[in-house]
Amino acid sequence: MEVTEENPKVGSDCEENNPRKMGGFWGFVWRPIHWFKMLCKELHWTFVLGVMIVYGASQGVGVGLSRVSTQYYLKDEQKLQPSEAQVYFGVILIPWIVKPLWGLLTDTLPILGHRRRPYFFLAGFLGVISMLVLSLHKKLHLAFALFSLMAGSAGIAIADVTIDACVTQNSINHPSLASDMQSLCGLSSSIGALVGFSLSGVFVHLVGPKGVFGLLSIPPGLVILVGILLRESPVHNFAYRRLGEKLLDASKTMWTTLKCRDVWRPCLYMYLSIALGLNIYEGMFYWYTDAKGGPYFSQEVIGTISAVGAIGSLFGVLIYQNFLKNHPFHDILFWAQLLFGVSGLLDLVLVLRINLKIGVPDYLFVVIEGAISHVIGRVKWMPLLVLSSKLCPAGIEGTFFALLMSIDHVGMLTSSWAGGLLLHFLKVTREQFDNLWMAILIRSFLRLVPIGLLFLIPRRDPNLSILPTEMLRTKKGNGILEPETVELTSLINSI
Repeated sequence: MEVTEENPKVGSDCEENNPRKMGGFWGFVWRPIHWFKMLCKELHWTFVLGVMIVYGASQGVGVGLSRVSTQYYLKDEQKLQPSEAQVYFGVILIPWIVKPLWGLLTDTLPILGHRRRPYFFLAGFLGVISMLVLSLHKKLHLAFALFSLMAGSAGIAIADVTIDACVTQNSINHPSLASDMQSLCGLSSSIGALVGFSLSGVFVHLVGPKGVFGLLSIPPGLVILVGILLRESPVHNFAYRRLGEKLLDASKTMWTTLKCRDVWRPCLYMYLSIALGLNIYEGMFYWYTDAKGGPYFSQEVIGTISAVGAIGSLFGVLIYQNFLKNHPFHDILFWAQLLFGVSGLLDLVLVLRINLKIGVPDYLFVVIEGAISHVIGRVKWMPLLVLSSKLCPAGIEGTFFALLMSIDHVGMLTSSWAGGLLLHFLKVTREQFDNLWMAILIRSFLRLVPIGLLFLIPRRDPNLSILPTEMLRTKKGNGILEPETVELTSLINSI
């Protein structure tokens, strides 16, 4: 896929066989097919394949399988309390917080003449090795187990940064397709997560958490395949002695962009909106499986519940893509944040057993609650992703998008650790859940606070660029590598 100037016809369908003009059932069926074909035509099918592998297999299936297996591994193998598990899940996120480092490397430091390919190889091998260590070691010390989990997380993060650099670069050159590309990423991730979560409970039951870790060596293997298929313009005569200067130039560009009012204000909102939504899921997970008088869900049921959440995320992407992508970010976030806070109270209904009093079984209620909360969460997340892709200056797309995503992950880390401290403060343990309802109430209230911060989000057409024009052009001689062709070549052509 060669990066060219934006085609004014991009994203527009031909008058003939236009799915938007086809009504009824067939219009519903053909619309996503035509949309997918349009992306393959405008962005090249090999680029679309790379996005699907990284987001679908590595992040979707990989994270779907690892989430449930890691929960049971920390609970049953390492014997941790809910608050401890909540904090350690935050520790596993640390490689995502340093995403700007990976982005800075892939933007400024080519290896053997290539900017992207070596980092896909690094991500893949790091993931394969870390998962095999967790799977094959009989009794791994908690510190080494956390280190291996962090290494696997780092592999996913590096692959994510590298593909994000390609996606963001294309978003700059095709601003009208920015929402479509993020929808493709979201769809791939949601479908992959659906597959991963659907199989996770069954696999944990059949082969145990450590056996699942062995299976998790497959997705990073596919990331290595992306590195093999990737075709990029080689970097000739790269001056490694000037690497320090290039890193400094990239840092200056990042700082200049961050000082822009239309950049730092959305960044502040993204961090606060995530950090204030305290994560207490490990408390709920322990309650699902261990609480006296609780539902005592099995491993298969836990996996199914997570799979329903993935379906909810998928529907959230579809809702955004088909109905909301042309609406201002500010308006979408207002309603999404409001519904996000209200939906948190559904956990309160469950923990207080109100659902049983009105005749709704635990499993059905949890499935409904999970679907609703994930739909709302994805609708809330999508405009932030699109907004982030529009805040990246040319030349350091991967670095700056990684910086924005690291801000989000700092928010997630803050949310996870604050949630763990809240569970500890309220004395929610493996056997004691009397105060879990208070944690849910506090979390739901804090989710509403970001509504008062929406003045930080720009009120603009989501299909237009946000940065000044000069920031969207790569200047020659500034020490930052020029934009290049982003394409995956077929195996046939590589033989």
